[in-house]
Amino acid sequence: MAEIEIRLPKMGESVTEATITNWLKNPGDNVSLDEPLVEVATDKVDNELPSEAEGILIKQLFEKDQVAQVGDVIAIISTDGDVQIVEDDKGSEAPPAIKEEILSKETISEPAIEIGIPSNGNGSIKISKNGSNGKYFSPLVRSIAEKEGISQEVLDSISGSGLDGRVTKKDILAYVNGDIKSKTSTKLNPIAEKSNMVQIKEAPLVVPNGEDEIIEMDRMRRLIADHMVMSKQVSPHVTSYVEADVTNIVEWRNNIKGTYKKREGENITYTPILIEAIVKAIKDFPMVNVSVSGNQIIKRKNINIGMATALPSGNLIVPVIKNADRLSLSGLTKSVNELANNARDNKLKPEDIQGGTYTVTNVGSFGNVMGTPIINQPQVAILALGAIRKVPAVIETPQGDFIGIRHKMYLSHSYDHRVVDGALGGRFVRKVADYLEEFNINRDI
Repeated sequence: MAEIEIRLPKMGESVTEATITNWLKNPGDNVSLDEPLVEVATDKVDNELPSEAEGILIKQLFEKDQVAQVGDVIAIISTDGDVQIVEDDKGSEAPPAIKEEILSKETISEPAIEIGIPSNGNGSIKISKNGSNGKYFSPLVRSIAEKEGISQEVLDSISGSGLDGRVTKKDILAYVNGDIKSKTSTKLNPIAEKSNMVQIKEAPLVVPNGEDEIIEMDRMRRLIADHMVMSKQVSPHVTSYVEADVTNIVEWRNNIKGTYKKREGENITYTPILIEAIVKAIKDFPMVNVSVSGNQIIKRKNINIGMATALPSGNLIVPVIKNADRLSLSGLTKSVNELANNARDNKLKPEDIQGGTYTVTNVGSFGNVMGTPIINQPQVAILALGAIRKVPAVIETPQGDFIGIRHKMYLSHSYDHRVVDGALGGRFVRKVADYLEEFNINRDI
């Protein structure tokens, strides 16, 4: 019998796992090549995975809400035509001829449960899918913890090596073997101990009143919350502010936006103009375009600008303009419009939100004049763009000073003080403002 194993593909440079959110085909269904088979969600984006083969789906190896690692076999398709489907002992369906083989594969792929180290538990411990700190535990990790008598509190305190500190099978087996300790154990490194003490600090328990409404966080909101907390714990944030006179830009855009819309079929907003100035400043100060890995500074060669985008659901996503320094202003405009539209229509691909090296967030779109943005890890800086306002200003001329109406905005630059000092962070945002104020009002596009 010809069988094709469908594996979870790599969906980005930092994506190592995905949650099965919905099966689009059931065992026994015919599946065409490239037909959507399953919906998965990563910490970056939700996506449909197409079938890599044509045939009959005979086995789903992961249930809804289970987490699969990149490379795991998630389904098996038979290419032999008609296949008799029977119920297996897990309630899913598989042909009798291959049922024994599939069960054998499952046993081999997860030996820790079946033939792992001797159990210390009595089976009475139950582990929650989400720990007290919101960290997700896979079914395999929970099963090992329950079997080995590891409490929820101890499991919560184990430092995970997975994405966003998630505990993997390797981590929990290492803990059981005594190769690693939990954060509540004695540490030889006092610096690490202090860091861990901060990480396991519990949030206060809030008791709702009778008339309060309880809203469960959706998956994306939980990921955003975890990412923001992690960023504040990892990076000491400092924010510098600069006010920029963007009168020339406002007047130039007012003059060309009608013609541009007629010629290109889309609007030109302020965002690509501001991104262009940011890219120029990054070239002048490349040390804001870095990441930190332990005691090493990774200086990024590419300039990939992430732009924080609000979604209709109220959540946030950051699509990335790759190699922004190689794009003209018109090219930046098209990239900004396409990514923003795809984000709002839930059409972003995994690669659209990968590889950012510097992030921009437009708080001015909500009428805010400035903000203190949180760094999008593993980057070291982020710039918030305030609202453009008409304000009275002192204008200096050779004939003397006078008061006039100018268009101005605040730029708020948050940066990681481990590697970006105040001089670099302040000079960078000042340079962005200089490029905006020097904008050529006679420029063509």
